[in-house]
Amino acid sequence: MAFLEIPNIKISGLSATVPSQVVRNDDLKDFESEEIDLLKQTTGIHTRRLATKSQSAADLCYEAADRLLHQQQWNRNEIEILIFVSQTPSQKVPGDATQLQTRLGLSNNCLVLDINQGCSGYVYGLSVISSMMSASSLTKGLLLVGDTITKTLDKEDKSTVPIFSDAGSATTLEYTINAAPLYFNLESDGSKYKAIFQAKNGTLSMKGHDVFYFGASEVPQNINSLLERFKTDINDIDYFVFHQANLLLNEAIRRKLKIAKEQVPYSLQEFGNTSCATTPITLVNNLSKQLKTKQHRYILSGFGVGLSCGSVIVNIADIVCLDIIEV
Repeated sequence: MAFLEIPNIKISGLSATVPSQVVRNDDLKDFESEEIDLLKQTTGIHTRRLATKSQSAADLCYEAADRLLHQQQWNRNEIEILIFVSQTPSQKVPGDATQLQTRLGLSNNCLVLDINQGCSGYVYGLSVISSMMSASSLTKGLLLVGDTITKTLDKEDKSTVPIFSDAGSATTLEYTINAAPLYFNLESDGSKYKAIFQAKNGTLSMKGHDVFYFGASEVPQNINSLLERFKTDINDIDYFVFHQANLLLNEAIRRKLKIAKEQVPYSLQEFGNTSCATTPITLVNNLSKQLKTKQHRYILSGFGVGLSCGSVIVNIADIVCLDIIEV
């Protein structure tokens, strides 16, 4: 396990973008009505969002970032670092980060970086950008996290099609002396990488049982170790925002941690599993009021592709949080 304590960085803004195309699991072809009912009951997913052929993960993140920066009235020349996290880039070479830098009107002196990461991507991306900002006193940063994962699915695969959705997000961060530290616990098990795996033909396959076992066993342990390492009582955490894998798995994690249902928000029903974007989607969709007002303490936890797992304790208060953007 890799424990990180990162001082002097605060989250100051959040936004999330989803495609306007809505598909309902009630309308799935080749599914009996009993199968659909069981699917909705176990996954918690009723509707999903599908990107068009011309929409990329970078496009969705651009919309989230452009509107957030406009709302915050940030001077874009002052942004010193941009990190783009995705496992569905527009092309293999070059990465999307440099193009996003130009599209958003950022300075050529801005450090940009692409990270290939899936379900734990928001937490991992947050650890990288906050570490770099803290170490070098970079004043303003922009974390973009998103996927158009549905473009990688085999349309006949009943185990993946009803689950995955597309989304993008933007998070603004600032270097602020005496900001409450961010506490991370990051881990991975590459021996199980084929549990969620993209074949040479480009289609994504998933071994649901292996993913379930990893999440149900590793995530509670990861969070408990995080709390123990940084001497934090679980009762001092206001909200737990888990990667929106599926309802059955997430509820197993919640019960193991013995936390109340009202502390664990879900965006699954409306937006499905949006890969690395599920954490910001859930924050924006379910906790916007809390984020905009007094300080609350959160544990954000992502887990899946890799297989990897990462959790962070973060204090958030009085930020700019936009309503969900549809494009």
